[in-house]
Amino acid sequence: MASTRRTVKTKIKPPRKHESEVSLDEMWSSLSANIREIHDQNASNLSFEENYRYAYNMVLYKNGAVLYKGVCQLVAENIDRLAQCEIVPVFPSGSSKDPVQQSQEGELLLKALKRVWDFHIGNMSKLRDILKYMDRVYTKANDVPEIWDAGLDLFLKHIIRPPIQDHLVSAVLSLIQIERDGYVINRSAVKECVDVLLQLSVEHDGRNVYKRDLEPAVLKASEIFYSAEGKRLLETCDAPGYLRRVEARFESEEARTHHYLYSQTGDPLREILERDLLTQNLSTVISMPNSGLDVMVDLDKLEDLNRLYRLFSMVPNGMPTLRRSFKDSILRRGREINLASSSADAGQDADDGDLNDVETTKGKAKSQGRGATGPPMLALALTWVQHVLDIKDKFDCIWERAFESNRELESSLNEAFEDFINLNEKAPEYISLFIDENLKKGLKGKTDMEVDLVLDKTITVFRYITEKDAFERYYKNHLAKRLLLGRSVSDDAERGMLAKLKVECGYQFTQKLEGMFHDMKISADTMQAYRKYLEGTSAPEVEISVTVMTSTFWPMSHSSASCIFPEVLTRACKSFEQFYLSRHSGRRLAWQASLGNADIRIQFKTKKHDVNVSTFGLVILLLFENVANDEFLTYEELKTATSIPDTELQRQLQSLACAKFKILKKHPPGRDIHPSDSFSFNNDFTSPMQKIKISTVSAKVETNKERKETRDRIDEDRQHQIEACIVRIMKDRKHMTHNDLLNEVTRQLASRFQPNPQNIKKRIEALIDREYLERCEDRKSYNYLA
Repeated sequence: MASTRRTVKTKIKPPRKHESEVSLDEMWSSLSANIREIHDQNASNLSFEENYRYAYNMVLYKNGAVLYKGVCQLVAENIDRLAQCEIVPVFPSGSSKDPVQQSQEGELLLKALKRVWDFHIGNMSKLRDILKYMDRVYTKANDVPEIWDAGLDLFLKHIIRPPIQDHLVSAVLSLIQIERDGYVINRSAVKECVDVLLQLSVEHDGRNVYKRDLEPAVLKASEIFYSAEGKRLLETCDAPGYLRRVEARFESEEARTHHYLYSQTGDPLREILERDLLTQNLSTVISMPNSGLDVMVDLDKLEDLNRLYRLFSMVPNGMPTLRRSFKDSILRRGREINLASSSADAGQDADDGDLNDVETTKGKAKSQGRGATGPPMLALALTWVQHVLDIKDKFDCIWERAFESNRELESSLNEAFEDFINLNEKAPEYISLFIDENLKKGLKGKTDMEVDLVLDKTITVFRYITEKDAFERYYKNHLAKRLLLGRSVSDDAERGMLAKLKVECGYQFTQKLEGMFHDMKISADTMQAYRKYLEGTSAPEVEISVTVMTSTFWPMSHSSASCIFPEVLTRACKSFEQFYLSRHSGRRLAWQASLGNADIRIQFKTKKHDVNVSTFGLVILLLFENVANDEFLTYEELKTATSIPDTELQRQLQSLACAKFKILKKHPPGRDIHPSDSFSFNNDFTSPMQKIKISTVSAKVETNKERKETRDRIDEDRQHQIEACIVRIMKDRKHMTHNDLLNEVTRQLASRFQPNPQNIKKRIEALIDREYLERCEDRKSYNYLA
């Protein structure tokens, strides 16, 4: 019998709702107990999975608020417990005055804070792992901080609060002060405390606790300390000592910031040091009596000067103060040099007619009386320039080695030298004399490098002169004497000096000077041709060597010193004139007796001597050739016979009758020459030397009268230069206002001299009168008239 199977459908049941096998109270009780174990450092005995499941279930079953608040409460309780057990017992007593004990007490407190922080961070790290689900779900949904951030906030509220907060700040300040006083502290303890405070952010502020609490306190304490420190150092230290202490303070504060304070504290802390130790005391330190800038310069304290420069460079007012004091220091020394020169100059005014040097071929002989080492005024000029060069070398060394070649200070140095050098109206003459003295005899035996060094130094001083046209006139006179008298020891040195002047002032400045060298070369060739010419004709009794000078190149200030030549000299001059004019038509020769010299052999009673004298001296001595030994020639007779001007005649007679080598006898004896004097030939003259040189045409400082004449000639030349400059400018511009023309003329002439605006106005008026310019109707501008 067949049976029938029934198909049974399987019914799928809905998932059963999971219910917690453990109640929420039991879960929280177990979790809270385990959290306390974590706080007691017993986490190794706990199950991470079990505690994670407790927290997960509490959030899952909508008890996240209970969990969050409960954990925060447990963390707060633990922090309070740690504070009472670790921090409060080590509060500094404040009763000890011993820095070492204070340092130890502060160190204990800071280390206690670090221990509590380490415990707290360790605990919060474990809690963050257990409560990850809560942080992911509950905290974001309810807009509350994650448990790690909540832990930091709780630490801030329960630890960084009075009185702990006050004790912490006081301990850090105390340790900083102890270190500033020179004691050693445990920097790592302070560093750890600072690191803790940097990690604690202030709510809704964005700042951390360090910036809010500790940094302002440190800066305030530093302000008080360094304000008093600056005053104390000023009272107890000299300038170098003050600078050393200040530099040490900067270094120590920088190290302090680097090692245990926050790096951003460095800038405001540095500002406090700059304000209290530098800015407020700049002028006081640099001008300290017996130790300030001047004394450091005098004693060549380059290290201290370099320290001063570095410190003053830190503050805005430092460099202007240093520039001003540096310039004043140079000016003071320069004025002292000028004052010494002017005082000695005033004392020598009465000696303008003193004898010049008397030299021998074996060396410079010592002359009698006040001219023993050369003319006093010449020595004064050389001394002035040498002193200027010495202080220039000194301050150049300071500028380069101590002030690190600072361009601002270089500008002050140049301004100071220019100011005091131009305060001495004789500076152009003195510098030219110094160059003359060196090129004439000072460079013998020196190497080319030493020659260049001397020339470079003098060019450096020359660069500061504003009246370069006055220098040119003096230099031209001195160069002429060196060339004509054969006193230039090195032609290369002379041409090297010209090259340096050309670089400084341009071709126009040295054009005439180079023309003088050209004349000397042409004259040498002319004399060779003249000697060949004499071979075919009867030669004059006197052998002459002639230098033909182009009048526009050479200084012709000696043309006024006329002289009547004896017949024997006249015949020799006529012979050369006949030869020269036969080769050159349209030229005129004018003999400059004041620039010549002669070698003569004189027979005295015991022996003959070869004597070198000036041409004037030769003319005077030839007058005694036919005079008996016991006969006299009066001053007036000599003057009438030679027509030599009184000033020049007196100088020549002084050299011949009053110097060391008395070729003539003066009656009555004495140093000075008077119109009532008479002279005779000194037949009894004796000297151990065969050759004698009596020099009267030598470089010397001008007398007041000569200086006035030179100044008048310079002023006259300047008038022509100003007029030429005005015409040159107006020819190019055609029309200019008065002020523009004044400025342009001053600018163009500044390389030669500093023109006076009043003189420019006078030259403009003169050009208007001569119809080179016309004044416009507005009375403020000019037109050029072609």
